[in-house]
Amino acid sequence: MMPTLASLADDLASGRTRSLTLVRDALERIEAPDGEGPLAFVKVHREAALAAAEAMDTLRAAGLSPSPFAGIPISVKDLFDLAGEPTPAGSVVLADAAPTEHDAPAIARLRRAGFVVMGRTNMSEFAFSGLGLNPHHGTPASPYDRATRRIPGGSSSGAAVSVADGMAAAGIGSDTGGSCRIPAALCGITGYKPTASSVPLDGAFPLSQSLDSIGPLARSVACCRALHEIMSGAELPKQAIGLAGLRIAVPQTVALDGLDAHVATDFARALTTLSRAGAQIVELPFARFGEVARINAKGGFAAAESYAHHRALIAAKGEGYDPRVRLRILRGANQDCADYIELLRARAAFVAALREEVTAFDMLALPAVPTIAPTIAECDADDEAFTRLNLLMLRNPTLINMMDGCAISLPMHREGEAPTGLMLARAGGEDAALFAIAAAAEAALAG
Repeated sequence: MMPTLASLADDLASGRTRSLTLVRDALERIEAPDGEGPLAFVKVHREAALAAAEAMDTLRAAGLSPSPFAGIPISVKDLFDLAGEPTPAGSVVLADAAPTEHDAPAIARLRRAGFVVMGRTNMSEFAFSGLGLNPHHGTPASPYDRATRRIPGGSSSGAAVSVADGMAAAGIGSDTGGSCRIPAALCGITGYKPTASSVPLDGAFPLSQSLDSIGPLARSVACCRALHEIMSGAELPKQAIGLAGLRIAVPQTVALDGLDAHVATDFARALTTLSRAGAQIVELPFARFGEVARINAKGGFAAAESYAHHRALIAAKGEGYDPRVRLRILRGANQDCADYIELLRARAAFVAALREEVTAFDMLALPAVPTIAPTIAECDADDEAFTRLNLLMLRNPTLINMMDGCAISLPMHREGEAPTGLMLARAGGEDAALFAIAAAAEAALAG
């Protein structure tokens, strides 16, 4: 059982462990010759992490610890500004960029709470894939069936592996179409996508300013909540919500298409567990989910907005891009102003309609991804396989980003079996209620 942030905080407070011990243990796992550390991390802050750990131990001994979590090691996706370093965002074309002067606000808030940054984690180049493949730095494998080497999920691939393998107690990622929830589901941990406006996006390399959000990958719902509250700068109201009497809607359109046997079995068992705990499971069409593919037919916001950001860089250094990422970005060149305005209108209508449907229930429940992790070799075999599997991984999480909601992926598999994720979601702005219900669901699934 991996320790949670709360249990680590208790150990630090009681003197059962020290920050220096936690950081050295994390470094040992990162540097293990037979481990995934060299693939999970693109840069390790070894000396800085050790120095920060010593400082946190000294502050705690003097009664000056900045928070209960001071001294706990975390990882940070290569997407975020860290003072004194360039922000490559999983690419090589920005390796020579000027160092940034400041940490991204979300990371700065975590540092002020005393978290120790172990380094920058690997990711899909420019966060533009749900598979987690990276041709520049290699691809870390999901912890399940490691000999076969299955994808970790993306784009926050290294973040998930760093947590699953104990290289960090939590990882900070981003989520534009599932990039926290997909790797969490495939690596057997918990991943949170907050209401997009709740955590500042400054200092995070953009993919789509309309859809981007910043979220944690960690070991429990409570861990994700604690990290979210620090990054958002706002403590959420405490809500005691049990499962008894809750109405949980299960969308029948798109979300359940093509489930493999593992996911279908785990999802059915999870719903049965929630029902036995007193929740009412309601199956409804949610037909508007079928509109998302049409709305995104020309590449959607990710293509249009990333192209605006990348077009000059592609003109100058296009050959250095992952060809599959470059191709997806260049789809934005095929959208004109009228297309983009229509996209904005279509999404606004979608958000309004889904808010009305979703708020009639306490929660949406759907599989985070429809299959267990395919192998890296299968995903990388050719462009057709890459595109097909990438769209499959992104499909369900994207529904929530498009509706401007908040969502979490919880492990729903049995121990020792292939990891699968139960995604619970609510409308945007309802993070507090989502965390409360997710914690109750987590407890029921664990029982």
